[in-house]
Amino acid sequence: MKIFSLTKKDILITMSAFLIASAALGLGAFTVNKAVTAANTDRDIPIYSVETEDKRVAISFDAAWGNEQTPELLKILDNYDVKATFFLVGQWVDKYPDSVKDIASKGHDVENHSDTHAHMTNLSTADMKKEVTACNEKIKAITGKCPTLFRPPYGDYNNDVVGVVKSTDMYCIQWDVDSLDWKDLSAAEITERITSKIQPGSIVLLHNGAKNTPAALPSIIEGIRAQGYELVPISELVPEGEYTTDHQGRMHLSQ
Repeated sequence: MKIFSLTKKDILITMSAFLIASAALGLGAFTVNKAVTAANTDRDIPIYSVETEDKRVAISFDAAWGNEQTPELLKILDNYDVKATFFLVGQWVDKYPDSVKDIASKGHDVENHSDTHAHMTNLSTADMKKEVTACNEKIKAITGKCPTLFRPPYGDYNNDVVGVVKSTDMYCIQWDVDSLDWKDLSAAEITERITSKIQPGSIVLLHNGAKNTPAALPSIIEGIRAQGYELVPISELVPEGEYTTDHQGRMHLSQ
């Protein structure tokens, strides 16, 4: 067996090399962590809910394709004296202008869900803006009012999407309570998902074309009200003024 012996000089050289390598690794790790933190901090997040002490909740409907159930939904909302928010795709507006008029005439928010229901993050910023402005123009031509809220199709967004929406003086809106009604859940399942998850300032996502949403809507309204909440359109839930959104998308007015 060959035995190696290290001199004092060898030991010092080895230790120096170890310390230099450790410092380099440590610096690299620090740099990566700092970059991740910066990326998280710099991310522009839409509004998922609103920080408020008032027990207020907004229910919203996305309308992108069919229209068979819209009259029934409007009738139920009328019966319960509830104002909701409808996010409409421009192509849907083209196809169902009379329904757009009905929604607006009953006092509901008529808002923007893009022009063609495209994945916004796949578009250039110029095309993103076209999706927003084209739908705005179609809605305004029918209702006389320009939308102030935009919901990206599929909930798909990035900093550019949020930035484009803000540049048009609109709020970018998501949701914090997902009914999953589009999965054809039963009326009872839809109701339970919503009434068990709401909090002050919640925004609920529903769809005008989901199979069991009309059957669920009365119990949704009753269940929310039974917990002491007031139902308002998103335009009344979102306060005006400078604001920030936290990492969960909860809107806070700037102090």
